Amino acid sequence: MDTLDYDRALYYTHRSEWDNLIVLMVRTKDHMLSKRIERFLHAYQFSRDYTVIERNLYSLLRYLDHANNATAPIHAQHEDPVLSI
Repeated sequence: MDTLDYDRALYYTHRSEWDNLIVLMVRTKDHMLSKRIERFLHAYQFSRDYTVIERNLYSLLRYLDHANNATAPIHAQHEDPVLSI
């Protein structure tokens, strides 16, 4: 998947740009990301219970973190920070 979608979702969520988040939800090819965005926005708009909103927000953020780590370049994950001489 395109990591740009995950970066955009994080940015739009942080900036409370719900209109852009809806557009991203429709355009992304990642169905899990789309569903997490949908659940969060639905809870944000219609739920009166803050814990439901918080739970859906954290679910979205955990997925974004997981997806970014899973799609990171292979060489960056296995890079040894210590240089051998």
